[in-house]
Amino acid sequence: MCGIIGIVGKEDVSDRLVDGLRRMEYRGYDSSGVCTIVDGQLVRRRAEGKLNNLVLELARSPAPGTIGIAHTRWATHGAPTTCNAHPHATGEVALVHNGIIENFRQLREALIARGRTFESETDTEVIAHLVSEQVEAGKSPQEAVKAVLPQLRGAFALAIAFRQHPDMLIGARLGSPLVVGYGEGETYLGSDALALAPLTQKVSYLEEGDWVVITREGAEIFDADNQPVKRAIVASGATAAAIEKGNYRHFMQKEIFEQPVVVAQTLRSYLRRVDQTVALPQIDFDLSTINRVTIVACGTSYYAGMVAKYWFEQFARLPVDIDVASEFRYRDPVLEPGGLALFISQSGETADTLAALRHCKAAGQTIAVVVNVPTSSMAREADLLLPTHAGPEIGVASTKAFTCQLAVLAALAAHLAVKRGRMTRAEEADLVDQLVETPAALNAALSHDDEIAAMAHLIAPARDVLYLGRGPDYPLAMEGALKLKEISYIHAEGYASGEMKHGPIALIDEAVPVIVLAPSGPLFEKTVSNMQEVRARGGKIVLISDAEGLAEAGEGCLATIEMPKVHPLIAPLVYAVPVQLLAYHVAVAKGTDVDQPRNLAKSVTVE
Repeated sequence: MCGIIGIVGKEDVSDRLVDGLRRMEYRGYDSSGVCTIVDGQLVRRRAEGKLNNLVLELARSPAPGTIGIAHTRWATHGAPTTCNAHPHATGEVALVHNGIIENFRQLREALIARGRTFESETDTEVIAHLVSEQVEAGKSPQEAVKAVLPQLRGAFALAIAFRQHPDMLIGARLGSPLVVGYGEGETYLGSDALALAPLTQKVSYLEEGDWVVITREGAEIFDADNQPVKRAIVASGATAAAIEKGNYRHFMQKEIFEQPVVVAQTLRSYLRRVDQTVALPQIDFDLSTINRVTIVACGTSYYAGMVAKYWFEQFARLPVDIDVASEFRYRDPVLEPGGLALFISQSGETADTLAALRHCKAAGQTIAVVVNVPTSSMAREADLLLPTHAGPEIGVASTKAFTCQLAVLAALAAHLAVKRGRMTRAEEADLVDQLVETPAALNAALSHDDEIAAMAHLIAPARDVLYLGRGPDYPLAMEGALKLKEISYIHAEGYASGEMKHGPIALIDEAVPVIVLAPSGPLFEKTVSNMQEVRARGGKIVLISDAEGLAEAGEGCLATIEMPKVHPLIAPLVYAVPVQLLAYHVAVAKGTDVDQPRNLAKSVTVE
């Protein structure tokens, strides 16, 4: 969702604020803005569209000052226009906001009734007016914030500047992340540590309900009860170099090609090569007593969970339920004692998933999380933290985070199987050997990049594309369709191969490419049968398989993509690569914005 940054500095902050926004542009890019305090005045510059528009605006009309806040927006309330861009301001205060204020209409109506005038359609502007009212009534900034925060219902991370106090900012969080950074004679606020990486490695993560006053001397943090608290200062580990494209054209392309390395890094945390075992982080509960797993996630993470369902049931013989997070709480799920609730999220801050986690925790479930940000809200609230090691993922369409999630889930499936007595020592050792081979198999898959790029023009003109797969390749088909939709804007759907004749086959004609994921093996013959049904109706097939599968069924296809022959356990990781590359090259062929596709944001921190 939106990205915010604030600096109380020793020198002009405008350029550094914009640099921080560049590091968060993956969070939102509908509009952007900065506000500084100069000679007792709030100086605000805003622009709709991409961040470069703000850079041009600042070149025309600079915003000097040693204290300031900035924002890059993903629109929720109000169109992505300049008047709706943050920061929002009154004569006394300016603020930026990540999140959503659910009761803003009631608050806005009450403010209008009291004579306040609004210039935007946003929910955020009500906060500016509420705080301003308090300040105009003679309250200090701290008193004003204390009075306003309890009135807000929803999710927020805030950074607030006060015209009459050019030496301090106030931040607050509830449901959306906010980080405090500590420098030499400077203090910072940011949506994440990545935004602050060039400024400092020393950060504190605010907890739910916290608010903070930052000055050049440091930070004073208060909890939801307005009591002073200490939050640990830790090394963030975020680096500026992590978000450079290097020689790649797009971040997404770079992140696709990083997968062999980051999957290897991730597996290294879970595999013990000396004794050929799978090991998890230390926990204080017995996994062998788990009688059911409930998996909850959104988007690409949900498809990773669907693959895990196959693995948990096949290897550990453990029953699994899976739900999209946005639906989970509202169907009032039955959560029996002894269950493990497993949540998957790249950011660890996804609003729907976090709300589902808290619902399961209140219902007495043991909580496990697979996240790429080990300092995130989900990570801090888990009984079992299972970190991925994908590194920062800037491209909105998830790639390396997905395969790292699959790597962790495969290791967890094996560990559960051992703990439940469903896997022998020899079988575990063999499975570890297969997992160790995954990075090499990913490299082999990536070696077909040029031929996938060469065939992208065959798919780019299509209005509709279907993806088919069986078993764990069924969720891969849905993930492939999602990738194509996200970045090329071509309508695409993923189906279980056997479901074609139950409805989707009505869509087949010569203008509808059908992408088939079908490694050779026990399910291959049935998938070939489904391919023949498509061919008989004029459908054009792109077959993704290994050499054995292509030899048996590749003739007559529109195109084929050869994958290495791999163990079924790691096939989903390997087959993720061609669907990612295909989506990427089709999007490039169509000329869309690959890294920042329209209407999407990387981290969805509102429901």
